[in-house]
Amino acid sequence: MSQPSLFSSIHLTVSQLTFHIRKQLENDPTLQDVWVEGEISNLSRPNSGHVYFTLKDKNASLRCVMWKTDAIRLRVNLQDGMAIEAHGKITVYEPQGQYQLAVNLIQPKGEGALYQEFLRLKAMLEAEGLFDLERKRSIPELPNKIGIVTSQTGAALRDMLNTLRRRLSLAKVILAASLVQGVEAPLALVNALTSLNKQNPDVILLARGGGSIEDLWAFNDERVVRAVVDSKAPVICGVGHETDFTLCDFAADLRAPTPTAAAELATQTTLIDIQTQLTYYASRITDLTFNLLAEHKAVISSFISRLRYVSPERRIQFEYQTLDELTRRAFSALNHRIQMQSSNVDGISKRLQSLNPEGVLSRGYAIITRKEDGVVIAKVSQARGDMKVRVSDGEFEVKSKT
Repeated sequence: MSQPSLFSSIHLTVSQLTFHIRKQLENDPTLQDVWVEGEISNLSRPNSGHVYFTLKDKNASLRCVMWKTDAIRLRVNLQDGMAIEAHGKITVYEPQGQYQLAVNLIQPKGEGALYQEFLRLKAMLEAEGLFDLERKRSIPELPNKIGIVTSQTGAALRDMLNTLRRRLSLAKVILAASLVQGVEAPLALVNALTSLNKQNPDVILLARGGGSIEDLWAFNDERVVRAVVDSKAPVICGVGHETDFTLCDFAADLRAPTPTAAAELATQTTLIDIQTQLTYYASRITDLTFNLLAEHKAVISSFISRLRYVSPERRIQFEYQTLDELTRRAFSALNHRIQMQSSNVDGISKRLQSLNPEGVLSRGYAIITRKEDGVVIAKVSQARGDMKVRVSDGEFEVKSKT
């Protein structure tokens, strides 16, 4: 019996060997994107939020872990003995030297076939252009009539009605009740959409609550998808929860993550928004009215000023003022002229007074005239007969001695 060579073999520690195995497994693309079918056993949910279980069939078992970040999105209520399909990648838990499946998605067994059918239908309808963005219509900001296609007894209807009543109570809501699950649901949904379009709603909400892929399969039916595309009114699809997608989501004019969100998207303008806008517009109208009145008042004032400038009344006032000015100037000139004439008269008067014989008489002089002819006696030779002597206070007669 031959012995292994001590020099040609590779010597590894347990950690090194485990790390090497881990690299080999995690570098295999097939093992990093794999679906594994099996039955759950040894299910454990510690306080950390992670989920641990064993996936087994009749011949083998596989340890599985689902980290908290993936577990919080889990829609399946896991139980021991449940047959599932788990998607994930193979990793190695080095402290125990065990390989395991790190699971990021779980679905009940059988959903895989439905998902493949979903992909087939999606590719076919997409190739026809039913999902093209160019054909999608905008949602009216303020719908007057809102149609709803959903189950009459589901919680989704109650949530949507509460949302519509709170956000836009003025809108009229029309319900076209329909089955939303089961074999008869697709035809019921098509009939509901057709009848609702006859009432000319502004927008239609196609909705239901969450569920498994089987529960939501009616909204992947080709007939329902085509009815959504053919709808005269724009359609908002709010089927399932945020992570759920159906073919109607792609065909609708707008996708909502939940039925409540669909009602919110249908009422982009709420009653509060309307009241706010009315208040704003009322304020704007008031401001514009006052500004317009102020502008017209300024224009009217300008016209009044111009009219006053050219009005007869202003002309008369101007002429009155001119007349008053001329009168003042005339009186001023007249007073000046009178003053000048008065000064001249005073000068002449003084000159006359200086030349007045009576003024000479008052100084002791006398005027002698002949009585018979009144000739002033200026020479001695003229003195004869009776004469009058005029002095400052009267006259008296004298007789010549010659």
